[in-house]
Amino acid sequence: MKISIERGTLLKAVSQAQSVVERRNTIPILANVLIEAEGESVSFRATDLDIEVVDKVPAMVERAGATTVSAVTLHEIVRKLPDGALVRLTDDGAAGRLTVEAGRSNFTLATLPKEDFPVMATSEYSSNFSAPAPALRRLFDKSKFAISTEETRYYLNGVYMHVADGESGKVLRCVATDGHRLARIDCDLPKGAETMPGVIVPRKTVGEMRKLLDDDDMEIAVSVSETKVRFATPEITLTSKVIDGTFPDYARVIPVGNTRKMEVDASEFAKAVDRVATVSSERSRAVKLALDEDRLILSVNAPDSGAAEEELSVAYGDERLEIGFNAKYLLEIASQVDRENAVFMFNSSGDPTLMREGSDMSAVYVVMPMRV
Repeated sequence: MKISIERGTLLKAVSQAQSVVERRNTIPILANVLIEAEGESVSFRATDLDIEVVDKVPAMVERAGATTVSAVTLHEIVRKLPDGALVRLTDDGAAGRLTVEAGRSNFTLATLPKEDFPVMATSEYSSNFSAPAPALRRLFDKSKFAISTEETRYYLNGVYMHVADGESGKVLRCVATDGHRLARIDCDLPKGAETMPGVIVPRKTVGEMRKLLDDDDMEIAVSVSETKVRFATPEITLTSKVIDGTFPDYARVIPVGNTRKMEVDASEFAKAVDRVATVSSERSRAVKLALDEDRLILSVNAPDSGAAEEELSVAYGDERLEIGFNAKYLLEIASQVDRENAVFMFNSSGDPTLMREGSDMSAVYVVMPMRV
């Protein structure tokens, strides 16, 4: 194999590959990226046996072929090469070496045979549709903060993507929860997604997929089966196993009878929560919200380090209410709001609170209160 490729193009492809590769693994070939050159393009394939990413980029292929080399080492080399450099990769199969040349730099890396590289079995996808990148980005970006990190509740370690009934018909919905907070985000149902099985997309996959979604004009081809999910652009294909488990009935925890309504400027609220939480020694310390006629007092009382209080003007017309929340959870939810106003719906100091963005019902958040 002998190819020449522009450094920027190579860096993008190799960085996507090396982020999928597990740093600590017992199978040496899994630390490698499979490079396959053919025609006028070269593809870079990496896997951790749960996720597989294939990045296809244009290159000058002098001699077609394939080899595998350490993804992390190759990424480090390419990252340190000068901008705009032309990188030549030459594989010497007999010696088990790959030469990387750029300008006056020359590296020789050990390779492993391409035959040892595990390729993820292709699955029969029961549902195939395409969705605009901005819609998918919103679904996953706004829900991923609520993914649970508790390994024992493995079925909560991802985002539940499924077809659901929205305000005005069927929607594509993403839900994540860790038992303390919940995010439920809807977008228009893409054509062809009606029969899609509900799947739990793992946390790592959500992070990797996010890199495909930066181009606003891009249409992402989505394929879903009971066991796998695939997101593809013309250049990059990301295939992942889904979490084998049943996502809980989240509709039960979304409160419907909350009548006390507070409307507040979302960014002002987030900044105020951040300021008063500064004095608490642990970020998990509760922030108390005291609500009265058009007035909100945020306070933190940490006996060992001090106290803080801040007043905000809000739109609130119900009876007095005092309720406490984990400062970190409040901040994360408030920072999801794209619009000016956040609307909080309370019931009592012991019941879950609902938050949405203005009058928009396509994004709903629930947060459990804390005793203060």
